[in-house]
Amino acid sequence: MNFTRFIARLIFCAALASLTACGGTDDRKAAAPKSAEDRFPIKVGDRTVLMQLAVRPAEMEQGLMFRKAMGADEGMIFVYAAPQRMSFWMHNTELPLDIGYLDATGELKEIYQMYPHDERSVAARGRDLQYALEMNQGWFSQNGVRPGAKLDLKALAAALQARGFEPAKMGLRN
Repeated sequence: MNFTRFIARLIFCAALASLTACGGTDDRKAAAPKSAEDRFPIKVGDRTVLMQLAVRPAEMEQGLMFRKAMGADEGMIFVYAAPQRMSFWMHNTELPLDIGYLDATGELKEIYQMYPHDERSVAARGRDLQYALEMNQGWFSQNGVRPGAKLDLKALAAALQARGFEPAKMGLRN
């Protein structure tokens, strides 16, 4: 390559880089959506939980499998687009957990204990459930969170939006 072509390419690349870096506020890219690994502060009852959101089928299938530890006020909420009957099991799950089943209004309806590597299904009795919240075993009772407690659906809608989902498609408004 001759020297003139080299200089011309160098100037072109510098101009392109400066145009890209000098974009106005209207040209800024939106922040990348959060991932399934991110945690969001969402209240259930009077307690704030740092929740991971399992929304996509692969995230739901993975759940808390292979996790060795979880913080005292951390958990995972499984978010479904419509109410349904739910059943969970503990395949490849190391931690003893409690699962709380909630309806579309965010009301906690049922709580069950689940044990590591127990592959028997823990089925809900209700058929109109939209969320399942997995917490360390004993968390619900230790924190006085009982059936009737409400999930903060506005915070859940905001978390879904931060993950790149449309809350309205999950039956929520933010």
